[in-house]
This record gives sequence, structure tokens and C-alpha cells, in this order.
Amino acid sequence: MSKIVYVRLRPFGKVYRYFTNIEEIQQGNKVVVEGDFGLTIGTVLAISQDNADSLKPVIRVATDEDIENFEKNLILEKEAKNFCLERINERKLPMKLLVVECALDRRRIIFYFTAEGRIDFRELVKDLASKFKTRIEMRQIGVRDESKYLGGIGVCGMEICCKKYISFFKPISLKMAKEQEITLNVSKLSGVCGRLKCCLRYEYFGEIEEVVDEEIITQDEKEPEIKRISHILKGTEDETFEESRGGKNESK
Repeated sequence: MSKIVYVRLRPFGKVYRYFTNIEEIQQGNKVVVEGDFGLTIGTVLAISQDNADSLKPVIRVATDEDIENFEKNLILEKEAKNFCLERINERKLPMKLLVVECALDRRRIIFYFTAEGRIDFRELVKDLASKFKTRIEMRQIGVRDESKYLGGIGVCGMEICCKKYISFFKPISLKMAKEQEITLNVSKLSGVCGRLKCCLRYEYFGEIEEVVDEEIITQDEKEPEIKRISHILKGTEDETFEESRGGKNESK
């Protein structure tokens, strides 16, 4: 059995598992880990004991220098976003840039955007690579992710769930509304993203004030674990409960 830490890489982003031999790591610590796109800083949500097979290690507890570099990267991300928007307008590309992320070591900058179809952004990538002298990646995301990044207020009068605490989207169907005896009016059942409201799923499987299922992603991202996490709407902290193995990646 090894010491396993659950790390969230971005606010309300996915939660990943890493193993560590660093004794001083505690819940709430900032740590440097290898994410999908290079080194990044994440927040430790929970610590447990489990099998460390196929898990990547925590590189180190974030130092003052790491935090300083992270803050500098935030400035670079803003600069990169402004420059990218200028080039998109100049080249008249039918795409909407949402957010920019920079790896801690600045070896990669990722640009997230939405578009109705496929976009030929090869010339745009050349512009960005020439400007920032690093690897550039363009990633097209869906309307649910767009709402998650931008945020908003739902018809309930509260901040939309995906911005407040949801880190992994799962399928939602009209069957869930039907079995809850809700009027099947799609316009009233749709959220700000134009898709069916996430709360239809959580109220279908249980009361939203008590339990929400959240996806814990392992590094291989083939057979993720399901972690039951309690989200109390009146608070902002996560409580980690007994985990159960299994589940299927339903991100598509």
C-alpha cells in the first residue's frame, strides 16, 4: 500500500490520483505534478492508502519559486489570449477563444476554443508559435465546457452547478426528467449551455444537497475510479467518502 493523494489541477477541474513518499504533504497543500500537458500546480483534496500501480508521482510540494512562476504564467496566459484574439479576428476564423493555459515550465501553451465545425487553424498556430517560441496546442471543447469556463446564473437563482463544483460531465436524458414527473418542456429543462440541466441527473440519482458522484481520473484514463464526494451547497469544501472501483469514462 502506498500513500495516494487526490489532486485537482485547476479550479473545479478534474481530480487526478498520484502517489507520493513525501511525508509532509497535507490536505490543502499546493503540489507540483505532471498533468496532461506538462508540469502544473494542483491542490491536494484528500490523502489515502492504496495500490500505486500505473500512477505518476507527486514531484514536490510547491515552493515559493513555483508559486511565483505560476503567477507569472497567469500574466503570460492573459497576453497569449489577447494576441490570439487579435490573430483570430485578423484571419477571420469562425471560432470563439475561451481560455488559455500555460505549463509551469512554459514548454507548452494550450488554447481552448469552441466552434460549430472543424477549423483550419494551421496559420494561427504558426503565428502563436512565432510569438511565444514554445509548443502550441489548440483544443476544441463543447458547449458544456464553455459554460463551465464562463460561469453564469441558473434559473434557480444560484451559480450554475458546472462552475460551482462539477468537474466531470456525464450523460443526461429526458428519461431522468420523466421519472421525476417533470413536464417534458425542453426549453425549461435546458440550462444556459442549451443542453439538459445537470441537476436532472443528480436529483434523479439522489438529493443534490447530499451526494454528487464525481470522477477521479487515473493517469491511464482508461478505467477511472468513481469517488463519492459530498457537496453541501451552503459550503464550498469537499468531503471524501468511501470509494468504489469501476465505472466507465463517459466524457464523450
